[in-house]
Amino acid sequence: MAGGLVALLDDVAALTKLAAASLDDIAGAAGKAGAKAAGVVIDDTAVTPRYVTGLSPDRELPIIWKIARGSLKNKLLFLLPAALLLSAFAPWALTPILMIGGAYLCFEGAEKVIEKVFPHGHEAVVETVQDPATIENEKVSGAIRTDFILSAEIMAIALADVADRPLVTQGAVLAVVAIAITVGVYGVVGLIVKMDDIGLHLAKGGSGALRAVGRGLVKGMPKLLAALSVIGTAAMIWVGGGIIVHGLAEFGLAGPEHVIHHAAVAVGGGMGAMSGVVEWIVTATGAGIVGLVVGGIVAAVVIAIHRARGKKH
Repeated sequence: MAGGLVALLDDVAALTKLAAASLDDIAGAAGKAGAKAAGVVIDDTAVTPRYVTGLSPDRELPIIWKIARGSLKNKLLFLLPAALLLSAFAPWALTPILMIGGAYLCFEGAEKVIEKVFPHGHEAVVETVQDPATIENEKVSGAIRTDFILSAEIMAIALADVADRPLVTQGAVLAVVAIAITVGVYGVVGLIVKMDDIGLHLAKGGSGALRAVGRGLVKGMPKLLAALSVIGTAAMIWVGGGIIVHGLAEFGLAGPEHVIHHAAVAVGGGMGAMSGVVEWIVTATGAGIVGLVVGGIVAAVVIAIHRARGKKH
């Protein structure tokens, strides 16, 4: 009896170690996959606060909660099953889909750059009076639609990083990435949109040092939002460009990837301890140049189509 109990405990211990190792493997893979999607995550974080601009402060967090729930639904109920089906039955389609998503990111980023460099006038829009609930629902719906596109790119990037793993591991990693990124993005967004309220509260009711911090938060929030917008645009362009460069290499057109890599090594080689950082900057810059070119071409095509249809872009 004692020998059987010892054997059973050994089996339980072995299974526990195996489960722990699997969880560590999933967590590690999820962290790596999530890091590769960082550029899209930054853009998602930068884009979302605009959907609560101009609304009542007491509705800001409820609206962000609605968008977060919609985002999680996008990832877990629609994109995750679609990604697993793609991995199981059409893995060859992953790179083209990633490249299409990368081109879309480049287009979005390039469009923002073009608007900044060549601003054009906007016609006055006659607004009809709507009740707050209708405005809120429209903003939430628009945010969730935008989130779907960004979430699809995040899930595709994560899937590409674990495409050689078993299907169960892929599903677990994608679920962890989906939940972690959604919590992270919308937690940060909630903090950002309420930061000025926190600053105002500190400025009115805190001690001398806290009042100074509160005033700094109130004054600094517009600059932070502007910086997030710039970072988000840059992230879209370099991430999209990087996806396209890597995709071209997989299709046998490795020239751009080799040129960027050799340039990064040549510039960063003599930088000592800073070589890794410098190589990353050069690589991101090279990917950004490719992304800006691709995005500019796509934007030109879109504008031409709009003009051909007699519409203003």
